[in-house]
Amino acid sequence: MSAQENTNLLNTAYIFPGQGSQYVGMGKDWYDSDPKAREMFIRANEILGFDIAKICFEGPEDELRQTSVTQPAIFLHSAVAFTLLGSKQFDAAAGHSLGEYSALYAAGSLDFEHTLMLVGLRGRLMQNAGKVRPGTMAAVVGLDEKTVEEACREASVNGVAQPANFNSPGQIVISGDVESVRKAMELARQRGAKMVKELVVSGAFHSPLMEAAKDELKKAIDAAPVGDASVPVYANVSAKPVRTVAEIKDALIRQLTSPVRWQESVSNMSADGIGTFVEIGPGKVLQGLVKRTISGGITAGIDRVNDVSAPAK
Repeated sequence: MSAQENTNLLNTAYIFPGQGSQYVGMGKDWYDSDPKAREMFIRANEILGFDIAKICFEGPEDELRQTSVTQPAIFLHSAVAFTLLGSKQFDAAAGHSLGEYSALYAAGSLDFEHTLMLVGLRGRLMQNAGKVRPGTMAAVVGLDEKTVEEACREASVNGVAQPANFNSPGQIVISGDVESVRKAMELARQRGAKMVKELVVSGAFHSPLMEAAKDELKKAIDAAPVGDASVPVYANVSAKPVRTVAEIKDALIRQLTSPVRWQESVSNMSADGIGTFVEIGPGKVLQGLVKRTISGGITAGIDRVNDVSAPAK
C-alpha cells in the first residue's frame, strides 16, 4: 500500500542524506559486523577505481570532503545501511540532492552498481564544473522564500544568484557566481536574516553554473538501466512523487541545475499520509529538517549498526 492510497495511516518514508553529512569513520561498523557490507565496500572500490572504503574509514577529512569522493561515499553508506535493514516495508522515499539517487536505489529503480557509477560520475562532473565556472553557496536563516528570492534577483544584475535548497521554513541555501551571491548575502542581512553564512563548497550546486556537467550526466542517465520505482519517490525538482522511468530520468537531469525543494517534499509526503520519516545514511540533518517543517511527525535515523534497534522519536 502506498502513501497515496491510504492517507489515514502513519505510513513510512525512507529519506536519504546529501552532501555535507559525511564524516571520517562512516560505515566502518557496518563493514566490521557484516559480510554483505564488506562485499559492498569491496565492490565499490572496484567500480570506482580507488579505495573509497579506506577514505570513508580513515580519511583524511580533506579528501573525504572532495565532491568526487563525498558523493559516492554517502551513497555507499546509505546503500549498505538500507540493504542490511532487510525487507522492512516502506511506503515512499526521497533524498536530498545526491540522496535522490539513494532513494531510487531503495525503490528498486536502479541497481547498486549502476547507481554507484552514476553517483561517481556526477561527483566528478560537479567538481569539474566548479573549476570551469567557479561559484559559491551561502546559507540564509530567518527569511521567507519570497524575501530570499527578491534578494537574489536584485543581486543577479551581473551574474547568477538563486535559491538552491529550500530546506525548511526559514532555512534556504543560495547559489551562484561569487560576487552575486555575496551581494545577495548583504541584501539578506539588510532584510533581517538571523544568520547568513558562506559555505565551503567546490562549486555553485543546483544553479546554472553546473550546466557544464549536464550533457555528460544526461548521456549516462539516458543510457542507464533505470526501471520504474516500487514506491513513490518525491523528486527534488517538483516535490512531487515520480515512479515511471521517463519521470525519474527527467527529474535526475533537471535537479543538477535546479533548486532542491526539500521543505515542500516533506510537506507533500506528510499531506499524502506519511507520518514516520527514517533517515538512512550518515548524520541526522534530514531528521532536523523534517521536525522544523511539520509537526507531529516521527523521525528515526539509521546511520550506525546499533541504530537498527533504536526506537523512533
